[in-house]
Amino acid sequence: MPCRDTVSWNPMIAGYVNCGNFETAFEILRTMKICGFDLDGYTFGSILKGVASAYRLDIGEQVHSMIVKMGYAANVYSGSALLDMYAKCGTVEDAYVVFQCIPERNSVSWNALIAGYVLVGDLGTAFWLLDCMEREHVELDDGPFAPLLTLLDNTEFYMLAMQIHGKIIKHGRAFDNTVCNALITSYSECGSIEDAKRVFDGAVGTRDLVTWNSMLASYLVHNKEELALKLFVDMQWLGLDPDIYTYTSIISACFDGAHKNHGKSLHGLVIKMGLEQSVPISNALITMYLKSNNRSMEEALLIFKAMESKDRVSWNSILTGLSQIGLSEDALKFFGHLRSVVEDIDHYTFSAVLRSCSDMATLQLGQQVHVLALKLGFKSNEFVASSLIFMHSKCGIIEDARKSFEGTPKGSSITWNSIIFGYAQHGQGNVALGLFYLMKESRVKPDHITFVAILSAFDLYGRAGCLNEAKALIEAMPFEPDAMVWKTLLGAYRICGDIELATQVASLLLEIEPEEHCTYVLLSNMYGRLRRWDAKASVTRLMREKGVKKVPGWSWIEVHNEVHAFNAEDHSHSHCKEIYLALGGLMEEIKRLDFVTSSKVLMHDVDRVDECIDSTLCLG
Repeated sequence: MPCRDTVSWNPMIAGYVNCGNFETAFEILRTMKICGFDLDGYTFGSILKGVASAYRLDIGEQVHSMIVKMGYAANVYSGSALLDMYAKCGTVEDAYVVFQCIPERNSVSWNALIAGYVLVGDLGTAFWLLDCMEREHVELDDGPFAPLLTLLDNTEFYMLAMQIHGKIIKHGRAFDNTVCNALITSYSECGSIEDAKRVFDGAVGTRDLVTWNSMLASYLVHNKEELALKLFVDMQWLGLDPDIYTYTSIISACFDGAHKNHGKSLHGLVIKMGLEQSVPISNALITMYLKSNNRSMEEALLIFKAMESKDRVSWNSILTGLSQIGLSEDALKFFGHLRSVVEDIDHYTFSAVLRSCSDMATLQLGQQVHVLALKLGFKSNEFVASSLIFMHSKCGIIEDARKSFEGTPKGSSITWNSIIFGYAQHGQGNVALGLFYLMKESRVKPDHITFVAILSAFDLYGRAGCLNEAKALIEAMPFEPDAMVWKTLLGAYRICGDIELATQVASLLLEIEPEEHCTYVLLSNMYGRLRRWDAKASVTRLMREKGVKKVPGWSWIEVHNEVHAFNAEDHSHSHCKEIYLALGGLMEEIKRLDFVTSSKVLMHDVDRVDECIDSTLCLG
C-alpha cells in the first residue's frame, strides 16, 4: 500500500495476535511508532490482547507506559484491554488500579476484573464485584457467571451455586451455552448430579457439543458409567460428531473392566473414524486396557507400538501398567528406554519406577532413581516422596522411610498413607496407629487408603481376633468401602478362620470384581488352611468356569547389583540345582523344629515343595 495510516496498521497487528504470533505483532507496533504513525485505543487493545495470551507482563508494563504517555489511559477500549492483561497475568492489584482509573466502565471492564480475581482464586472479591455490578445496574451478560462457577467445585459451595443459578435466571442468561455448560459442571462438582441433569434437560434446543461433554463428564465423576454410555449412544442417534474430549471421556467409562465389551466397541469406533493416531485417544485406550480386570497388557502394547507420535503420558501409561501388574523387571527395562526418548520425565514416571524397585526390593537401583529424582528437582513432590517411603519400607529400611517422610510436605494424605503402610508391613502397629492420630491432629483428611493402611497395621485386628473392632472401623469410614477395604477384611477373616463372614465378604467382592483372581485365591487359601478340601476344590472349579487364572507370583533378589527373578516351582535359573538343594535343607530344618504343625502350614503345600525339590534334584 503506497498510503498507509493507523487504520491500515491496526488490522495487521490484530491479525498476527489472533494467529498467536505475538512477537511479530509487537515488531509491527514498534515499526509504527518509529515511522511516526499515530497509535490509538484499538492499536493498544490488540497488542495487549497478545501480551495477555503470551503472559508477557514485562512487555505489558512497557505498553502501559506508552498508553499513559500518549493520553489513552482513560480510553475505555485500551483501558479494558490493559485491565484484562494485568488480570490474566495474575497481578489483580494492578488490574484493580487500572479499573479505578477508567471513567466509564462497561460490562467488559467488570467482567475482566472478575475473571482476574477468579484466576487467583479470590472467591470473596469476585462475588463482591458481581454484587457491585448489580447495584450499579451494569448489564450482566454471560461474562461474569461462567468464571465464577468454575470456583464452585466442592460440596460446601452447593448453596452458593444455587444462588448464582438464581441470578442467572433473573438476568435471562439460563440458556447461554457458556453459562449452561458451567452450571452443569459446577453442580456436578458440588455433588448434585440431579441438578446438573435438570440444567442439561432444560437446555433442549440450545445444547452444543460442550453441553453434552459436560454432562458426560458429570456422570463419570459420579461413577455412573451406564448413564454415560447411554448418553454417548444418544449423541450418536442425534448425529452429533464427538470430539477428542468426548472419546477420551467415554473410554474412561470402561476403565474398571465391567464394561470391557463396550471398551472394545469404542476401540473399533475409533479405528472406523480414523482417530487411532490421536495421541489423547490412544492414551485413553491404553489406560482402559491396562485398568481392565483382565489386565490386557498385550492390547495396550499394540496400541503403543502403533502410535506414530507419543507423548509423556503414553510412555508413563505403559510404565505404570507394567509396574501395576507385577512385571517389574520389564518396567525397569522400559524405564531405561523411556529415559533415552523422553526428555521431561515427571513425578508419575518416578512413582512408577520406584514402585517396581519396591516390588523387586532392589535397594541400590531405588537409591539411584532417588538421586535422579533429586537432581531433576522432585525432592518436595509428595508423589515421589510417597514412592520413596514405600520403597525403603519394602526393602526393610523403615528408618530411611521415616527420614523421607519427615523431609517432605505433609499437606495431603498421600505421604501419611505410605508411612502408615510402611510401619504396618514391619509389624509396628502401635506406631502406625500413632501416626494415624497425628495425621488427624494435623487436620489432614484421611481417605479410603488411610483406612486400609490402618486396618492392615493389625492385619485388620484379625490376628488378635478383634474382628468387631475391624468392622466398626469400616462402618466409621466417611465413604463407601471399596474393593481394597473388603479384600483387607477378607484377609483378616481368613486368618481368623471365620468361614461364614469370609464367604459373605468374598461374595460381595466377586460381584464388584468378578475377574479379579485375588478374591478366589484368598478364599481358597482359607479353605485350605481349615483343611476343607472340597470347598477349596469348588473355588478352583469356579475360577476355571469363569476363565479366571491366578497371576503367578514372582520374587526378586538383588545379589552384587544383579537382579534374579523366579516364581513358584521355577526351574529356569542357571543355579537351579544348588537353589533347590539349599531349599531342601531349609525344609528339613522346618520339619525338625515342628514349625509346620505349630503354624498350621498346609501339609498339601509342604508335600508339593518336597516333590518339586525331589524332581529337580533327580533331573539335575
